[in-house]
Amino acid sequence: MQKKLLILSVDALVADDIEYLSSLPNFQKYIAGGAAVEKMRSIYPSITYPAHTSIITGTYPNRHKVYSNDYFEAGLKKYPWRWFADNLVVPDLFQAAKVKGLKTASIFWPVTGNHPYIDYLIDEYWAQSKEETSRDAFARAGTSEEVLTRVVDKHIGGLVDRVHPGCDYFLVKCTCDIIREFNPSLIALHPANIDTYRHHTGLFNESIRQGIREVDEWIGMLAAALQDVGALEKTDFVLLSDHGQMELKRIIHPNVIFADHGLIQYDSEGKLTQWKAFCHSLGMSAAVYLKDPDVYDEVYQLLCHMRDEQIYGISEVFTEEEANEKEHLGGDFAFVLETDGYTSFGDNYIRPIVTNYELSDYRFGRASHGYLPDKGPQPVFYAKGPSFKEGVVLDRRSIVDIAPTLARALGVNLPDTDGTVMEELLAE
Repeated sequence: MQKKLLILSVDALVADDIEYLSSLPNFQKYIAGGAAVEKMRSIYPSITYPAHTSIITGTYPNRHKVYSNDYFEAGLKKYPWRWFADNLVVPDLFQAAKVKGLKTASIFWPVTGNHPYIDYLIDEYWAQSKEETSRDAFARAGTSEEVLTRVVDKHIGGLVDRVHPGCDYFLVKCTCDIIREFNPSLIALHPANIDTYRHHTGLFNESIRQGIREVDEWIGMLAAALQDVGALEKTDFVLLSDHGQMELKRIIHPNVIFADHGLIQYDSEGKLTQWKAFCHSLGMSAAVYLKDPDVYDEVYQLLCHMRDEQIYGISEVFTEEEANEKEHLGGDFAFVLETDGYTSFGDNYIRPIVTNYELSDYRFGRASHGYLPDKGPQPVFYAKGPSFKEGVVLDRRSIVDIAPTLARALGVNLPDTDGTVMEELLAE
């Protein structure tokens, strides 16, 4: 009988949350006692879309090329996100399962819009104008008419994009109906309630505990749906996360300094007119792009001076080559800036250089991420089901080890990953 795999990725769930989660009934019933890695090592930058791409492909950003949530284009107020699967340049677990003949489902998993290997798809994609409805947006991002009419339409009433936990209940309810209606073999979903609560309120408080209770409720809902189709006993139920967060004290905008040095120019209305170097925020890290390669040495010296001054929030300046060698982070940027531990970086090039919290943007809340992956509270991996041993707990592995491990559990072939199978966790 074909085993099944359900991946519940709870954005920003960390090892410190597990003590409380493990006291709750559904975690105790369906997850506790299985195999676990207490502290997974994320990738750099430790942000959602790059991390989830590493989780599902088993490769680092220098291979899969998704090294930010959004696209860089100097001067834009808001950057478009990497919603769509055409960003993927390496095979992922969905493709491996589909090639094997298995039915696949993804609900709000990042970088899956219009994914050719996902049968039942609801992308994490929201309306892009006042004229577009959420239903229109889902359809444009690859949700089939069958899924729209049989699943989405049942739950979309009252949905407000990116408002938690309402949108999380929407995606969990849709997942449960996809299980009941279509019974796929691979199911992956990504609620982001805890991530948002941490951005808005900080790391550990009653809001986070409420989010953990919501997660426990969702575990029970998903298990009930699996039970309804007779699939619970043959399903590997995996609970994991992508990154942690650290609390912020300020947001600093290095582009203001670039403007002071003539590297960025703008008109009297604040519109960008020319740029030679530009800082793109990745939260608690940043990528610096050069339009003019002739300014490489000038910009590097300026950034190192800003680091050494110890007032600009920069603890390290990596060249692209150094970031690639140290953390497998490579791309068309020239430098990467790393936080001092309490500063997030912004994109503004007009003063003030320091700004306060901005809860509408994950990079500028009361807590954020994007920093080097060994810092701060750490993400987790828990798995229970026929493919996994019981009571085996590892201390530390990389999130690139998840995809090859889950491919082995599902019985599919995912070749040429950077990660390796976590053999210690598997029953066979």
